[in-house]
Amino acid sequence: MTKTVQELFDLTGRTAIVTGGGTHLGTAFTEALCDLGAKVYIASRRAELCQEVAQRLRGRGMDVLAMRCDVTEESQVDALVDRVMNENGRLDIAVCNAGGSFTTGYPPDADIDEFRRTLEANLTGTYITAQSAGRAMIPAKNGSIITLGSIASTLSMDPRIYNSEFKRSGPPYIAAKGGVLNLTRAMAAEFGEYGITVNCISPGQIPRTETNADQVETFRKMIPLQRTGVSQDLKGTVALLASDAGTWITGQEFRVDGGWSIW
Repeated sequence: MTKTVQELFDLTGRTAIVTGGGTHLGTAFTEALCDLGAKVYIASRRAELCQEVAQRLRGRGMDVLAMRCDVTEESQVDALVDRVMNENGRLDIAVCNAGGSFTTGYPPDADIDEFRRTLEANLTGTYITAQSAGRAMIPAKNGSIITLGSIASTLSMDPRIYNSEFKRSGPPYIAAKGGVLNLTRAMAAEFGEYGITVNCISPGQIPRTETNADQVETFRKMIPLQRTGVSQDLKGTVALLASDAGTWITGQEFRVDGGWSIW
């Protein structure tokens, strides 16, 4: 039966996980999925932040629950997935959004422990989450796993464009996000036979409200569309990849960067 575009994007009755759900990007992903009818579980190491976000979104009529989960701990990720399965009998969407940059120094004097921590939070955490979600999706022969890359997945960052007040990510983050992108391709190959798609969203410059204004202006001038991003700019992409509209897309990177990467 042929579906209308509206039917293809409809997520009514489906369940989703968004790790790092208390962040500005995680909140945008959650809002998009809920707007289309999904029930969403948000999770991060900061349970209180997730609870605050969930409560605020429930006040807007969204079906959102929160719990604590450190994505670098396999047992905690499995517990999150088990809860979703026990309460709903299905897991349809997993957005592997948790991560971050922990850089305080740069080569040649960088701290190797910061490198390890960044890889753990971004790459290992994504691998653990994707595996656990995939195991739950296999019996249904359907599901969408969405990873979070960055423009840094394929591009290095020019240190000269960052002012001293801005904490740039540096080589550990770039290495981790590059790994996430190739991990996405590898996982798409592994899960394809089960009807599970695995794709990567790579955002560009989406500053937080506290980012130095001069730094934001530098970013703006480097973007062809002449503006920096906002978290809402990612909603359409996650909607496509999470829904039936994206069921024949897998192993791909979607750069949402205002054109930053075309220069």
